[in-house]
Amino acid sequence: MNVLILPGFGGSGPEHWQSRWEAANPSFHRVQQRDWNSPVLSEWMETLEKSVRASGPETVLVAHSLACLLVAHWAASSRLPIHGALLVGVPDPSSPVFPKEAVGFDSIPERAFPFPSVVVASTNDPYGGADYAQQCASRWGSRFVIAGALGHINSASGLKD
Repeated sequence: MNVLILPGFGGSGPEHWQSRWEAANPSFHRVQQRDWNSPVLSEWMETLEKSVRASGPETVLVAHSLACLLVAHWAASSRLPIHGALLVGVPDPSSPVFPKEAVGFDSIPERAFPFPSVVVASTNDPYGGADYAQQCASRWGSRFVIAGALGHINSASGLKD
């Protein structure tokens, strides 16, 4: 099984759980986007499509924040099969704190994913509340898990490994 790490806006720094998982697991590979701070959905989708094609159908996507929206858009348009996806900290694009630099990530697809998935949310995420994440999970056919009060479930959450 191949695991593709999909960081969100700004990338995931060295203390982020995604970076720690990647460092600890040789089969985990980060999908490198051209620009982490001015993301354009069409570019990110093209990079993800190429990465999944190279990785194969036994791929698991591990997405954080903005990359959760990337996975939703990608799933609605790609014909490539994957094994499943873990989506953590789904942000709400209608939120006033959603990054204005992110282009094309709104209008979230509402169809169920053609692969198993889990959405993990925090009860106090400033970028997307648990209710919003649960709505997304329901639309996408994802299992929904509340992880507790962990903020945006990022390096500031102090999760370690």
